[in-house]
Amino acid sequence: MAGSRCPQCAQPWVSPRVLPCLHSLCGPCLRRLGTLRGQPGGTAVLCPLCDAAVPLPPGGLGRLTPDCLAGRSAGPAAPCDLCADGAAAGQCLTCRVRLCPFCCRAHRRQKKTASHAVMELENTKDCSQAGKPLLCPSHPTEELRLFCEQCDQPVCRECVLGRHCEHPYDVASNVIHRHGDALRKLLKNTQQHTDTLEDVLSQIDATGSAIRSRAEAVATEICLFASGYVRAIEEHRDRLLKQLEDLKVQKENLLHLQKAQLQQLLLDMKTGVEFTEHLLMNGSDLEILITKGVVSSRLTKLNRVAYSTHPSVDDRFQFFPQERAGQCCGYEVFGAVLSKVVDPARCTLHGEDLHSAYQNQQTGFTVLCNDTTGERMGQGGEAVQVTITHKDKRDCAVDPTVCDNGDGTYCISYSPEEPGLYAVCVCVKGQHVQGSPFTLMVKPKFREHQGVFHCCTFCSSGGKKAARCACGGTMPGGFQGCGHGHKGHPGCHHWSCCGQVKESSECLGGPPSDTSPRSLVRTVAL
Repeated sequence: MAGSRCPQCAQPWVSPRVLPCLHSLCGPCLRRLGTLRGQPGGTAVLCPLCDAAVPLPPGGLGRLTPDCLAGRSAGPAAPCDLCADGAAAGQCLTCRVRLCPFCCRAHRRQKKTASHAVMELENTKDCSQAGKPLLCPSHPTEELRLFCEQCDQPVCRECVLGRHCEHPYDVASNVIHRHGDALRKLLKNTQQHTDTLEDVLSQIDATGSAIRSRAEAVATEICLFASGYVRAIEEHRDRLLKQLEDLKVQKENLLHLQKAQLQQLLLDMKTGVEFTEHLLMNGSDLEILITKGVVSSRLTKLNRVAYSTHPSVDDRFQFFPQERAGQCCGYEVFGAVLSKVVDPARCTLHGEDLHSAYQNQQTGFTVLCNDTTGERMGQGGEAVQVTITHKDKRDCAVDPTVCDNGDGTYCISYSPEEPGLYAVCVCVKGQHVQGSPFTLMVKPKFREHQGVFHCCTFCSSGGKKAARCACGGTMPGGFQGCGHGHKGHPGCHHWSCCGQVKESSECLGGPPSDTSPRSLVRTVAL
């Protein structure tokens, strides 16, 4: 929000302009800014207030939106245009001059101006609206009273008769409500982001405190563990403390970077909020319409910035006193600071056949947990969740058993009771591992046939589909035809009562050809 002076040079405003980041600078300061070449949007300048590279509109600095409110909020009251002694308290709507209370009374008494209407100036915004008219930059003698809908900018009467002649337009006072409501909606959305950012920054501060507290606790553990050793252990202790300090600094640096980015984003959003609020509260209709474009662009850009609502690091690092640390001064030492974090996307599944199993038969697979670098975790304790659900029977699920081996691997065992297609989901810390989810086909378990198979009972019965197998069972769906009577008889095929295909060279309907084997019986599982 602009004051009475330029924030860069601290001099009174001279031709103030609004940058796309919503910071205002005077004309001389803008001309001193160096341009940045090779930017995605073309030529840009570096804002000295927020260090943001802001693109310039076509035409350069001269085409930047003028800041009509710069210097107004903190400036003195407008003087009387007639006597220049008192502060303006009203304005003649006919003469367009500002009048102090004495001149207002005199203006009404004079014969030539007695019929003029004098409006009282009640507040700052009324004073702004009743001030000197805003003139068209293309037609300096014409006042900006209209708004071109197609070009989205205020225009004068000459403009609508010239290059805007075929464009739809309206009086500025008729369209200010619609455009003002749009700005208020953007303002409300931006204010919600500022609240969220402040909460995230509070979380970051709390996490930083937790990291420091945890680091102090781990340092105490390390000191207690190292007290039993003499020179070798003391040297090992110093080494561990240095490693811990580096880890703490690394995490704090990451937090500091995230905090700085979010603070800058919060500052940018607050700048946008303050500028927009000031514009909507104190700006005239035309001033709001003039500045609307750059404000909308800035707030829209800020609202699209993606940011994490959680700290970028956590306080997960521990001291493991039983970890071998090699040799120190000729002594084998133990103890290491580990900060490995499991990465579900790098965890893998291992097993002979992950996608098939048999009904009522114990089977399983292994989950191997790895860290963010792909290395094996080496210790257990992770939250591994496995769900096995029947795809056709939603109420049919398998209850698997998860066994933590303590070395970064987890054995999953299960025994499905119903055949069919299942969906298997394996998650670590609530996230799917590699290969999850996947499908599992559970096949029915076969029972042994207890009868004596003959060549083709179908042939022996004279073609009756209700014929029974030698075991006494009825064949589901009847028998298939056999090759009896054909040269090179390959054996007979039928559906058995136990769900198997039987082939035999012994046919009760007659002897097969001499080219076929005499005593071949084969069972094929479907």
